[in-house]
Amino acid sequence: MLEFLNHAMQSKAWPFIEAQKILNKLNYKVPSKGYVLFETGYGPSGLPHIGTFSEVARTVMVIEAFKQLSSNIPTKLICFSDDMDGLRKVPTNLPNQDMLKKHLDKPLTSIPDPFNEAKSYGDYMNGKLIQFLNTFNFTYEFL
Repeated sequence: MLEFLNHAMQSKAWPFIEAQKILNKLNYKVPSKGYVLFETGYGPSGLPHIGTFSEVARTVMVIEAFKQLSSNIPTKLICFSDDMDGLRKVPTNLPNQDMLKKHLDKPLTSIPDPFNEAKSYGDYMNGKLIQFLNTFNFTYEFL
């Protein structure tokens, strides 16, 4: 284990570099709130995809590097949704294209769900994101 920790401390891999920057800012001490908060965001204008996964995975990679470098500082991950953003274009892989086109530039939470399964477009896409993230067993809080 000590050899692994030495490798981690010397690593030039970007997650370790970013984790080291955070630790340096903290002077290796637990913040007053009791944990280090990591955040990642999602624009739910369409179905989750590899870019969505990458956004969360990159943050999780830094968290895991942080944990390796500092086993005594708790972490927390928040995934937030920009579901108040306006719909700029209608994704071609969604049903009810004509209905959605009538709602361009409106907040995603003000647009009807094209699948008729949730109370809004934004709620449907947020549900899909949560389902998507849960398949990878990420530990997070969704806002």
